[in-house]
Amino acid sequence: MENETRKYHQSVLLNETIDALMPESEGIYIDCTLGDGGHSEAILKASGPAGRVIGIDADPEALAEAEHRLESYRPRVRFINSNFSALAEVAWKEGLSQVNGVLLDLGVSARQLDTEKRGFSFRRAEFLDMRFSPSNGVTADEIVNSIPEAELVDVLFRYGEEPRARRIASSIVSARPIKDSMHLAEVIKLGSGYKFGKIHPATRTFQALRILVNQELEKLEQALVSATSILINGGRLVAIAYHSLEDRIIKNFIRSSSNLERINKKVIRPSKDEIQNNRRSRSARMRIAERHAG
Repeated sequence: MENETRKYHQSVLLNETIDALMPESEGIYIDCTLGDGGHSEAILKASGPAGRVIGIDADPEALAEAEHRLESYRPRVRFINSNFSALAEVAWKEGLSQVNGVLLDLGVSARQLDTEKRGFSFRRAEFLDMRFSPSNGVTADEIVNSIPEAELVDVLFRYGEEPRARRIASSIVSARPIKDSMHLAEVIKLGSGYKFGKIHPATRTFQALRILVNQELEKLEQALVSATSILINGGRLVAIAYHSLEDRIIKNFIRSSSNLERINKKVIRPSKDEIQNNRRSRSARMRIAERHAG
């Protein structure tokens, strides 16, 4: 009964993901960003009775949620605490040289935004951590309170595509020390000159810091190479991005790969109904590719 009342992250483009992966019994699938396990649950249902899922997540709290949700599917599912960039290594350690499908659902989950206290959200006063894996790398706090202003401008422009990067960076440096996530959001709001519109004035800055802290773009490129290397002939790669930087990397990688064939010529977006039911899905963009011997 606990599963019925427990609130999980609402998986984006869920039906489209299953249609794209075409799960089958005996198939093996890697969910590179397991999160709360929604996509993996759907894959396990569609690939019954013998399909298997290897679920990877850098966030140990996400793994704990997914293990709870998917308990009834053991032993068909494995939970691995690792970064998705190491997916090929994870597969090899599991005794797998090839898999039928790979899913990359990028970005931050609703649970991380709403319940964790790592500074992903600018709506609460939290320590500016922003690491997916709490034991790895520098924190966002170290970045906003220590790097030179010119370097901060570059970070905001490169990873957040923030047109007012100079103005915001200057405001941050002037306000140091930045105490927490809410303080940072307030500094950006006052210093950027933005009026509230569809997105909060701090959205692009928080995105930029999170991407830098977790080296998301570099690890995405590594993951795409790894995924291609372990897909069977005819296996599917499904990638869901939430901003143009990720989507551009995925699109260009598929186009330039001699081993991947684009399945969808145009990017797949959520339906109006899905966006209405889950506002966080509105920026999602799905691309699908199939592995062929090159």
